[in-house]
Amino acid sequence: MAARLSCQREKGSTVKVSIIVPLYNQLAYTKGCLEGLRRTVQPDTEIILIDNASSDGTAEFLATLTGVQIIANTENRGCAGAWNQGVRSAAGEWLVMLNNNVILSAGWLDGLLGAASRWGLDILTPAIREGEYNYDIESYARELTGSMQNVLRRGKANGVCFMVNRRVFETVGYFDENFRIGQYEDADFFLRARIAGFHLGTVGGSFLHHFGSVTQDALKKARDPKPYAIENKAYFIRKWKLPWWRRALVRNRNKLVNWFHSLGERMKYGHTLMEKWIDGKLHYE
Repeated sequence: MAARLSCQREKGSTVKVSIIVPLYNQLAYTKGCLEGLRRTVQPDTEIILIDNASSDGTAEFLATLTGVQIIANTENRGCAGAWNQGVRSAAGEWLVMLNNNVILSAGWLDGLLGAASRWGLDILTPAIREGEYNYDIESYARELTGSMQNVLRRGKANGVCFMVNRRVFETVGYFDENFRIGQYEDADFFLRARIAGFHLGTVGGSFLHHFGSVTQDALKKARDPKPYAIENKAYFIRKWKLPWWRRALVRNRNKLVNWFHSLGERMKYGHTLMEKWIDGKLHYE
């Protein structure tokens, strides 16, 4: 069951972009994400927040907001379920699935829209730095996107943030809600889209910071009695009929391709499209 509060839209108006943000606790990150959205996107950008039965004051905070759509669930429907609710409610031609534990740089959305048009992409992800937030994002983003505007990793997208053209959902359907809570629903969707002939990519003209798997880590610490991550992996393997040797081939191929991308990008630009701060050091992926 879900109850929805919707902001008013003028009759006949069109929305180019809808941003969909699932929430489950982590109120401090949600506040930071919303501040970033207000700072970096146009006022007419549609923002849809789906609260998966948070218990940390998120619902009370959301009740104070204006100018956004809020979907309040009475149970945790997981990432796939929340995304689907957002997609069904959205009016945009482009739909952005965004984690709440991010910091957004100026121009990140325009960078995605420009890259989609330039390269004919249907699903695309910005460059991401992950881990401790120990740098100035605006100067870092200007440097990275300024030098990497022409960089594209074809076929790659990331569940932290990805923008999807509505026609993808019209063709391949919604996210598979058999993936419970979170994990593998994004990989499954990207695979279905590639098989259907849609074009995916990670682009250097847009940048954001991701703190890491905050919600997933919190769920693990809470000792969720059912190992949903293991169940989701098993379901993904069954669904796509992936024996161990095929999974190994795909995994090793991806590692090799990523290594070549990372090496070339770092040598030419001093950055890569995926960077992680781990144990006091920046790693390039």
